[in-house]
Amino acid sequence: MQKTKEGVVLGLKQPKMIVVLKIRNYIAGIMTMLSLQPALAQNLVKYVQPMAGTAAATTSSALKHGLVADTRFANTIPAVTAPFAMTQWTPQTESDETKCVPPYYYKDNMFTGLRGSHWLSGSCTQDYGSFTIMPITGRLKTSNYGAQFNHNEEFSSPYLYQLKMQKYQVNAAVTSTARCAMMQFTVDKADSLYLLITPNSDYHEGFVKVDNKTGEVYGYNPAHRIYQGWGKSAGFSGFFVIRFERSLDNRGTFAGDKIFNADSIKNGSLIGAYVGFKMDKGEKLTIRIGTSFTSLEGARKNLDAEMPGFNFEQTVAINKAVWEKALGQVRVTTGSEQDKRVFYTALYHTMQQPRLFNDVDGRYPRFAGNYQTEILDKGNYYDDFSMWDIYRAEIPLFEILNPPLVNNLAKSLILKGKQGGWMPIFPCWNSYTSEMIGDHTTSVISSAYLKGITNFDANEAYQLLRHNAFELPVNRADYVEGKGRRALDSYLKYKYIPLEDSVSDAFHKMEQVSRTIEYAYDDYALAQFAKSLKKYSDYTTLTKRAKYYANVFDASAGFMRGKHADGSWISNFDPDKKATYITEGTPRQYTFYVPHDVTGLVKLMGGADKLEHALDSLFIKGEYWHGNEPGHQIPFMYNYSPSPWKTQADVRNILAAEYSDGPGGLGGNDDAGQMSAWYVFASLGFYPVNPVSGEYLLCSPLFDKAVINLQNNSKFEITCHKSGPKSMYIHQVKLNGKTMPNNFIRYNHIMAGGKLEIYLQDKPDHLWANKPIYQPKGM
Repeated sequence: MQKTKEGVVLGLKQPKMIVVLKIRNYIAGIMTMLSLQPALAQNLVKYVQPMAGTAAATTSSALKHGLVADTRFANTIPAVTAPFAMTQWTPQTESDETKCVPPYYYKDNMFTGLRGSHWLSGSCTQDYGSFTIMPITGRLKTSNYGAQFNHNEEFSSPYLYQLKMQKYQVNAAVTSTARCAMMQFTVDKADSLYLLITPNSDYHEGFVKVDNKTGEVYGYNPAHRIYQGWGKSAGFSGFFVIRFERSLDNRGTFAGDKIFNADSIKNGSLIGAYVGFKMDKGEKLTIRIGTSFTSLEGARKNLDAEMPGFNFEQTVAINKAVWEKALGQVRVTTGSEQDKRVFYTALYHTMQQPRLFNDVDGRYPRFAGNYQTEILDKGNYYDDFSMWDIYRAEIPLFEILNPPLVNNLAKSLILKGKQGGWMPIFPCWNSYTSEMIGDHTTSVISSAYLKGITNFDANEAYQLLRHNAFELPVNRADYVEGKGRRALDSYLKYKYIPLEDSVSDAFHKMEQVSRTIEYAYDDYALAQFAKSLKKYSDYTTLTKRAKYYANVFDASAGFMRGKHADGSWISNFDPDKKATYITEGTPRQYTFYVPHDVTGLVKLMGGADKLEHALDSLFIKGEYWHGNEPGHQIPFMYNYSPSPWKTQADVRNILAAEYSDGPGGLGGNDDAGQMSAWYVFASLGFYPVNPVSGEYLLCSPLFDKAVINLQNNSKFEITCHKSGPKSMYIHQVKLNGKTMPNNFIRYNHIMAGGKLEIYLQDKPDHLWANKPIYQPKGM
């Protein structure tokens, strides 16, 4: 038996009895949750607006700083799902799997089905392995079958989506579990009801079959990589199995408008299968759908385990209870119903990815493999890590709310590193991508370990991370595939990445300054991991490298700036214009990205007063861009200056200006929940500027009271004492009844449970926490 230290048995089948017990335990757990639903009914799910982010943002920073129109969309979808589920279920208005085009736009008015989607929530990427089911009535047609709709005909929630289609006089509804869905179609007239089932392959691949013996419809849509290895097979497919509560009256396949009597079809344009039923007025048809990334058999097992019957109302109630429990980890008290809507919508968006990737029996597709399957003996395997985004706040949020989940995320990343030979930079589509810059898997694993989330082999994890930090692939083909840090050789040779290194083997081909300073942060993160493991030589080396950000800081200009290999600065410098050596922003914006060593940046700038002036200039000029992640720590950096009260003012302004009700309520790509996680933290009154450190910079909470229900059965309560209804400036903080002079709290303060009391007044307190002794020390 080959067994890894993570408890993953490779290439072996689990005994049938174990699988049966897992399925029985899963069903028992779901039924227990349903029986407890009245106790769990906190009525929080009503505040969630899944449509938020499905329309273009109208915030001022989005309009000014958005690179193109697409970046002004949050690119979320109105997903019916479970937290961190395998598949999201969404109404479809865009039928392709096109980059930067989500399956649903609020501006559209043509419905083309309910999609089982693997869209990366809030991203500018693309769907994969998806399929769609479209109900129509009357005469069968397999092209131009879309139905116009109005938004007042929709009901959208995390646990249920419904649409009344006037064209076909059909009400379509969907609910879900982690790996499965149930749909119900109710007809308002006696007629034929057809379901059109299409694998959505843009590569003209895929397969769908109507099984005349079993009455199932099943198929798959092969996944393809993007970024490094763009277009190559991702080594797995999105598999689906559909079961119907009644026998089929009619069936067949099609390609576009051509209809066939054959029971299966494969590899063509606009292919699909149809099934037909004779329906009476008011009659309902319920179907169950299992999904998997390993096989059709995996989809069947998932369906048997998670959705053994056809009770639609019960399944809706179960999913609603799941969401009430998840949202109920944080209870906020406020007189503003709008603030509740924005908060719980944000919390919902933080639970879309990373994505569950294994079946109920533990099987999952091998990372960067070729349709090979591995198997876990415990825990879950996850993928779709929008790593450049979510290491900042989304994963740190769940270090608080759900440490076992974060442990599974860390173990999943370690498995990827072992199976592929290199730790991935931005693992999505279960493949290497090298998308974006930095090497922030280092941050996630190091942060988890340093916070006591340690149920993995730390030495094995460290060696994989060290491999990325110190070595490049000997085989150039491996580097081109996306293995290893981009431009590491230049970074180590020059102690920065010069402008002459264009980083051709990456989707982001230049961005040398941003890449340098993000690697410096990652080296800091790995240094802390090394120190905890008593690897002091590495700690010393990596700590020196963590200061390399200083090598691209031009003291004469006061900004990060492009630098040539000979040490000279780029000419024609304008800190407020986008530059090729900066990632999706300007030199002024990226100058503040030194989360691990703000005190070091202060010294480079000439003192804390200079930092404050630089921050003032950014906001006064309107150059703060909340829609892009490298600036998310900026408002909290006043906490390192003589004026922490400015953090309190600016964070409140951002909460009000960049987040709102409605479909346009997010100011940029939500990026797998990072924009939303910022809101959750900031509205609660603290934020992880340096995720690895375990320090959270304070601001003034938006709510009168918030209670975080921790998984260790403790509660961390945040209470505001206001001198007036508009008070937002801190003048005193107490932790468990004792005055705390610092403008930050620590991870262990939160996880031990207790009470944080923040006293607010109408005017700034210029003396509160205004000295370095009360501020984080950095490196």
